[in-house]
Amino acid sequence: MIAKLIARRLVFSVFILLAVSLIVFFATLLLPGDPARAILGQQATPERVAAINAQMHLDEPAVTRYLMWLGGLFTGDLGTSVASGGPVSALLGDRIAATLVLMGLAAVISVPLGVALGIWSALRRGGRTDSAITWVTLLLAALPEFVIGIALISIFATSVFRILPAVTMAPPGTPVWTLPSQLVLPTITLALVVAPYIARMMRTTMLEVLDSGFVEMARLKGVPERRVILRHALPHAIGPVAQVIAIQLAWLAGGVVVIEFLFRYPGIGQALIDAVTFRDVQVVQAISMLVAALYVVVNLLADIAGILSNPKIRSAA
Repeated sequence: MIAKLIARRLVFSVFILLAVSLIVFFATLLLPGDPARAILGQQATPERVAAINAQMHLDEPAVTRYLMWLGGLFTGDLGTSVASGGPVSALLGDRIAATLVLMGLAAVISVPLGVALGIWSALRRGGRTDSAITWVTLLLAALPEFVIGIALISIFATSVFRILPAVTMAPPGTPVWTLPSQLVLPTITLALVVAPYIARMMRTTMLEVLDSGFVEMARLKGVPERRVILRHALPHAIGPVAQVIAIQLAWLAGGVVVIEFLFRYPGIGQALIDAVTFRDVQVVQAISMLVAALYVVVNLLADIAGILSNPKIRSAA
């Protein structure tokens, strides 16, 4: 049963990615500007434009171009960048690594923090700690990510302490992790955006589980409270929270664009903004598909985690 559910989710994810590829490709066809003329610039004579169109298959029908582009995605050929004239894969290689580092650090901090705060708040239901966590998480959840980022810059980089860089300081071609201090503010910003949603959902599901009959029965049998929380309550509460965690981690793929622009971080978010500015269609298509694939994969993993963590499904299997 579990294998069938996972296989069904996997097939559904593949169809979603195919639908997204259709939308991304044909939506970018509506962007203004001629890629051939953008490449040639002032040297764009009709003959040279025709040669570039033939070289990049821009004179082919849209359906044929889509199928060729889709085939390139499966083989790792993401096309040619209009701005640099080189392969898109070479342009995005280092930027993808930088973004994954930022997202990974934010996830490592925000997920355990959100789960721990949610459990702590639920165990102190109605108390001052519960009220403080509830109001703080509600406030952070209501604030846009750029507001949190600007506030952190004002406190730690410009006005108050001045102990961290406000923007990325690494020279071009240097990995961002060689200067760890420049990762602190972007990482904390993303973590403060993601953690409140996880904490609030964890508190809600934990309260429901703590009020359930099997938890009361375990307590009546004299099971230690720590074991009641970790062995009985947490496995039942983590399933629904996994969906929220997936949504928030998937949000990182899109929300990181704003954060990277704010901190001048050299990731795919900054590359996407530059590509839109210069009408670099191939780069826009590649980044859009990368974000969509990451979103689908994270949600697929969350579905699998939710299935495996559900005791009812495990017992039925």
